[in-house]
Amino acid sequence: MTDTPDSPSERKRGSGARLVYDALRDEILELVLPPGTPIDEVALAERFGMSRTPIREALLRLAGEGLVETLPNRSAIVANIDFLNLHHFFDAMTLMYRVTTRLAALNRSDADLAAIRARQAQFAAAVEAQDALAMIATNRAFHAAIADAGGNPYYIAFFLRVLDEGRRLLRLYYQSYNDRLPQSIVGEHEDIIAAIEAGDVELCDRLGRAHADQIIRQIQSFFARDRREDLPL
Repeated sequence: MTDTPDSPSERKRGSGARLVYDALRDEILELVLPPGTPIDEVALAERFGMSRTPIREALLRLAGEGLVETLPNRSAIVANIDFLNLHHFFDAMTLMYRVTTRLAALNRSDADLAAIRARQAQFAAAVEAQDALAMIATNRAFHAAIADAGGNPYYIAFFLRVLDEGRRLLRLYYQSYNDRLPQSIVGEHEDIIAAIEAGDVELCDRLGRAHADQIIRQIQSFFARDRREDLPL
């Protein structure tokens, strides 16, 4: 008998893939699984006590989000971070922060503003709790809500890709503060919301750029820290 979408076995298979996806996503974002780590489907099947089908479904979803890379021999690894070309990513991030906030100021509705404020409240709660994974998720949701308010589906799709591919960099950004994000960062979001509500396109542009700039500077500073030990010889 063929399973229907609502059959128990279909639901179990779907929930299994979600379980694996959630666990691996968190381990990748927390850098417990560093970039380049091989992913062993057999070991994962044994770890989660399930067949390789939901494992593959989870890996396919992670690959779609840029967190896993499938190799020509059908094996998979945790996607690498291209540190040599980060300037390209930073260019894209800065551009999308500016474009999406500008469009939101032009096109937002009252419902859009309510959605943005709701996502901001969730982000502020995650910052207060010093929950890095929640900060990553709620920050994405906040900026996605702004993009939605702008109404351009092409910008939305591209920005979601940028947000997804930048989640591990954002983890390092939060780590640079020991996960104690300054309230001034929460305040930057509030300023963006106020500018969108006021319909001030040029202010949205400036705030979007400034928001991207401080994130980039902090990440660059984190990478450049001198962690050498001055050992007596």
